[in-house]
Amino acid sequence: MEHERAPISQGAVSNILIVDDHPLYSDALESALELVLTDVEIKKVQSLGDAIAAVKDGFKPELVMFDLKLPDVTGISGFVSLRQHLPKARILVISSLASFDLVQSLLREGAAGFLPKDTSARGLKSVLSEIIAGQTYVPKDYQQPNSCERDALADEFQHPKLAELTPQQQRIMRLICFGKPNKQIAYELDLAEATVKAHITALLRRLGVRNRTQAVVLVEGAMAAQRGDEPEARAFLKH
Repeated sequence: MEHERAPISQGAVSNILIVDDHPLYSDALESALELVLTDVEIKKVQSLGDAIAAVKDGFKPELVMFDLKLPDVTGISGFVSLRQHLPKARILVISSLASFDLVQSLLREGAAGFLPKDTSARGLKSVLSEIIAGQTYVPKDYQQPNSCERDALADEFQHPKLAELTPQQQRIMRLICFGKPNKQIAYELDLAEATVKAHITALLRRLGVRNRTQAVVLVEGAMAAQRGDEPEARAFLKH
């Protein structure tokens, strides 16, 4: 990491937790944080279990730098578990493992953002400025497509899993994958909200999943397989 010494305003951040099982990277990240933030206590742990133990022992971080690949974690379940223990903390996922679908799944579960591990210290400073200001940071390659790009995705969305749905259910599933709430789906499709809810219940049953998040993971995972996204990143979506 290249060093950038000008500190940024840290707002309410006084405690930071680094969860990463690679000491060299963890130490480098700690040094980079100390160069861009002032008067913060930084605690480093190497597993999800140690992170939860630190929280139970009274360490209450406002910001968590969380690596997905930990010795006691499978898939994004580790992130979800830590989120439950720290519902008010901003958790920034740091990983060399990434795909569009994986990053979007993490955001749906409440991540404050995603930071690739090859980010420079200068880049880290910029990211922290956004996170501390209460914004969400996502690299451009992992952001939701804009409206024009969404139209271009229409053909790609014709996957066998969606073929099991009725045309109306397919339209609703597309909007669910774009993060639209029921009220917005009802408005865009000119339906009653109760009708949208009934369609969603039916499509969840047809896809064999229990909720919207599982439906999105299933469909986006299938699309990722078509696009050839990194297999290891896709595997994380199954947990």
